[in-house]
Amino acid sequence: MFRWLSAAIDGQDRGRLEDAFRWLYTFVRPQSKAIMGLMLLSVFASALVLLQPWLTKLLIDDGLLAKDYGMLVTMSVAMILVGVISTGLSGINRYLHTQLSGKILFSLREHLYAHLQTLSPQFFGGRRIGDILSRLDGDVSQIQRFAVDSMFSALSSVLGLVGALVLLVTLSWKLSLLVLVLIPLEILWLRWMRRKVERQTRIIRERSADLSSFLVETLPAMKFIQAVSQEKRESRKLNRLSDSYLTDLLKLQVTEFFTQAIPGTLTSLTRATAFLIGGYWVIEGQWQLGSLIAFSTYLGMATGPVQSLLGLYVAIQRMSVSLDRVMDLRRAEPDITAPEHPAKLADDMSGEICFDRVSFSYQGRSAPILDHASTVFPAGASIALIGPSGVGKSTLIDLLMRYYDPEQGRVLIDGVNLKQLAPMELRKRVALVSQDITLFRGTLMENIRYAAPEASDAQVQAATDQAQLTELIESLPMGLETPLGERGSQLSGGQKQRVAIARAILQKPAILILDEATSAVDEATEAEVIANVNRIFAGKTRILISHRASTLSGVDLRIELNSGLLVAENTLPEAE
Repeated sequence: MFRWLSAAIDGQDRGRLEDAFRWLYTFVRPQSKAIMGLMLLSVFASALVLLQPWLTKLLIDDGLLAKDYGMLVTMSVAMILVGVISTGLSGINRYLHTQLSGKILFSLREHLYAHLQTLSPQFFGGRRIGDILSRLDGDVSQIQRFAVDSMFSALSSVLGLVGALVLLVTLSWKLSLLVLVLIPLEILWLRWMRRKVERQTRIIRERSADLSSFLVETLPAMKFIQAVSQEKRESRKLNRLSDSYLTDLLKLQVTEFFTQAIPGTLTSLTRATAFLIGGYWVIEGQWQLGSLIAFSTYLGMATGPVQSLLGLYVAIQRMSVSLDRVMDLRRAEPDITAPEHPAKLADDMSGEICFDRVSFSYQGRSAPILDHASTVFPAGASIALIGPSGVGKSTLIDLLMRYYDPEQGRVLIDGVNLKQLAPMELRKRVALVSQDITLFRGTLMENIRYAAPEASDAQVQAATDQAQLTELIESLPMGLETPLGERGSQLSGGQKQRVAIARAILQKPAILILDEATSAVDEATEAEVIANVNRIFAGKTRILISHRASTLSGVDLRIELNSGLLVAENTLPEAE
């Protein structure tokens, strides 16, 4: 099956496509029982569809023309029963088909989302979020429709074609020769149109991604756009993108119209020819009227499946575009991998961090961020990580959180190499409170509990008190149950940072990182928050990054990152 599908796509890397189809099949295979059940229903439904024209033939020839009232009543009742059963089967098929399609669609999307969760921040920094959304939504849906709909469409078409051909030959083998003329002409036409459909489908997918990216980028920045009075400028951009999308969509519609219109016209000509020849036979008494009507109906039933099967050939080209775009995400390799047999951190870990001759640089940059850097972050100490803007302090934290692995050297926690740890195990022990706070749509309680969903109400209350959130909670109409808007837009920067600190308190980490975490609050509030942090996390390793001198005052150790090196400076008075 895979070779046949990939062979339908000329000029492509067939081995790569076969791998993609095999990957797709892994989501279809678990639903094999449901698929077999739907196939049996489809066989039964197809048989009922093929039966109806034959019943019409019997009603006309053996009932009306033969003036047999008994046969007329029998055939009428039979047609009613077949119609009722067909309607019932159609409803059942639609329900089960929707259920099956949904399972495969959501399984595909969940798999891709889980894969995206393993990728580094650098991957997302180099991609348009709107483009990723377009692939997760539109392209995955297109693949799912092909994986499910095309399967049943092909089965129904094959059953309909075979059954119709057998009945056509039974009625008149001579007129059946018209089908042999029709099918090759349709195949040649659709094969010629295939490349145009594929090319224009790819363009439409890109235009859709452009629109998604524009909306994802501008809607969160609407306050800034309004502040600089650039609403009309962004509206013009949207109009240009919409016009471009509409132009290419209309081109695709025209191409698809002619792709289907020519075979439809050929079918109409063939049926007209059949009526002309068959009608002459009926007039001459060589054939019955009911047979002519049934033959014309079966001719339509034969050419319809042919068009469906050839349309499936074109659909493969459209689906291959979506599959290639999705596989581009699927093939993105994580910068880090979990070890097969990960090490475990002790429950009472001390939190000592060691950078041992660590070197790291980003792809495409000549200057390294770290160049054989070594230092130790003592367990339980309060440490200020300092250095000029852009020197790589956040990158160092990314290495500690194991979003990346060093190119050379080791990063160790309590003597354990981070490469030996599962990322999830490590990140449960490290809490990061950064300047850019992530809040989700939901209640304030749900956002505070995000890193520790099992925390009790009493623990949440204690965390909010320690993070100086009491005044905010009392001012909200529903307190902790107050819903937050998109990204917590109704909260100030300082309030968001206090929510993040409360979240970190509930996480109970061994290592706490405050990366400009108090930049949005005044110095008095900052001093109170830092004092509370030092009290709550006493004995835990605390790393502070800030450009405020007041934030870094009173730390146990300063570590400066500059020119790729880490230099420690003890700030505590030496013991006499």
